[in-house]
Amino acid sequence: MDKPSNVTNETKAGTVPSPDLLLHPHSYDPAHFDAETRELLAATIDWFESRGLGKLTEDFHDHVFYQEFLDFVAEKQLFAKFLTPADQEGAAPGARWDTARVAALSEILGFYGLNYWYPWQVTALGLGPVWQSSNASARQITAESLASGEVAAFGLSDKDHGADVYSTDMRLTATDDGYRANGGKYYIGNGNCARTVSVFGRIDQADGGHEYVFFRADSSHPAFELIKNIVPSQMYVAAFQLNDYPVREEDILHRGDDAFSAAMNTVNVGKFNLCFGGIGMATHAFYEAITHASNRVLYGAAVTTMPHVRAAFIEAYARLIGGRLFSDRAIDYFREANADDRRYLLYNAVTKMKVTTESEKVIGLLGDIVAAKSFEKDNFITIAANDVRGLPKLEGTVAVNLALINKFMAAYLFQPVDLPEVPTRRDAANDGFLFKQGPARGLSKVRFHDWNSEFEAASRIPNVAVFREQITEFLALLTEATPSAEQIKDMNFMLEVGQLFTQIVYGHLILEQARIEGIDDALIDQIFTTIVRDFSSYAVALYSKPLATDEQQKRMIAAIRRPADSDDSSTWDAVASMSGSYTMNP
Repeated sequence: MDKPSNVTNETKAGTVPSPDLLLHPHSYDPAHFDAETRELLAATIDWFESRGLGKLTEDFHDHVFYQEFLDFVAEKQLFAKFLTPADQEGAAPGARWDTARVAALSEILGFYGLNYWYPWQVTALGLGPVWQSSNASARQITAESLASGEVAAFGLSDKDHGADVYSTDMRLTATDDGYRANGGKYYIGNGNCARTVSVFGRIDQADGGHEYVFFRADSSHPAFELIKNIVPSQMYVAAFQLNDYPVREEDILHRGDDAFSAAMNTVNVGKFNLCFGGIGMATHAFYEAITHASNRVLYGAAVTTMPHVRAAFIEAYARLIGGRLFSDRAIDYFREANADDRRYLLYNAVTKMKVTTESEKVIGLLGDIVAAKSFEKDNFITIAANDVRGLPKLEGTVAVNLALINKFMAAYLFQPVDLPEVPTRRDAANDGFLFKQGPARGLSKVRFHDWNSEFEAASRIPNVAVFREQITEFLALLTEATPSAEQIKDMNFMLEVGQLFTQIVYGHLILEQARIEGIDDALIDQIFTTIVRDFSSYAVALYSKPLATDEQQKRMIAAIRRPADSDDSSTWDAVASMSGSYTMNP
């Protein structure tokens, strides 16, 4: 956000929400960051703005590889400084892995399009297994490579198995001087240019068993065969083949269970960037859409005077701000995480599946408003409408993350414990625990603070009160019409249960951040209008499942609510004030 998150707005219900809630490139001044971070973020914005919208859209439609952007990254040591742990030998000066500023850069890159966010994202993923490794040589080589301007790649997925790490086709065979790797990888961003490719495979053993392994490869090596770019895009998503690629002991990053945990923990870190990329993309599209609609006259009146258009803008804004508040609060849980407090694992999965789908809904609403304009080649919203569809599908689909979310349901809803309140964390510190997460298991032991107290404190807000009624019916379903063993095994059934549970977690952190930020009640009410509607739709979906019992159906019918009537005028004022406030340089 543009202002420090620990600054409280002195607002009252009915006042116009702060414009600082959304990124604005022309006035962006994140004063909570140190001077070098502010300079690097500003330089990134300046690089895009100096190129202009015309060049941005032209390169998008012509599928121009973003080498000039990578050159800028190298010149500024941007990825090196943001994605290298502070204590790493060979690191660029000023380097640290600071989730707050990683999120800020993710949002800025998303603001200008997925094609610039993507090489950043896959570099973060490629570095995860390295920074978790005890291999000091590989760590130093990687740090020096980053400092010299190189990028990284995450060689996990296979063509036939996707990210099913249990079934990897990459094989390592022992030789006198190490191993030879043979096999292919697919969906590998930066696979055409990364000097550090963290490759997942397995070593077959003489007794018929195998050992998982992560090793460091280099795309410039002659045994690294680059096959093709599998997407018609600016980004390069590689299919590659290793043909007797020599792997020395000093290239091995992880073995056995540690390799599996490194893969899971890397995704835990990397997928958090998706929510901020989506927020940035939706924000840019919002500026463009409101400016166009405010100046578009149909039937003698501005489009924005039409009630259905206003309603769509208000909903889009509420969804965008909701995603912003949840994600900002999730930063704090990431940064405070330790071996005894892993609440971030739930909030991370929610940012991945919920905030990215909210960004998709926002851009969908904006596309409906601007209609044919969203197909024109000279608009950012055309890029956003194309790109935002990818975010919910990267780093685990919505279904995969919902399955993960469900693992925390019992502890979150029914087993709260007293935990100290997590402070706002925007300080210049290295988040070292992210690379010391340990084994990727033990999720049932994670405990959470009381969610109900935050809802109770905000029950004065009409639609928070309505949502509490819905929660009551959902809890009754879980305790009095408890899903059977058969239902629990049915993913089709449990995904809808997960959607309902996710709404509670989502609303909880939104309320926490709204309290910290001093967000006015009117805007919170509009955000919860969307949550009430969504909860009702998921209740209908669960009611409709073939396995739903009569009692469960009764509970879901009882959970359906119409949002409380509320005054949306101040939210509309905030939306209308965005018209003409930002237009990307031509």
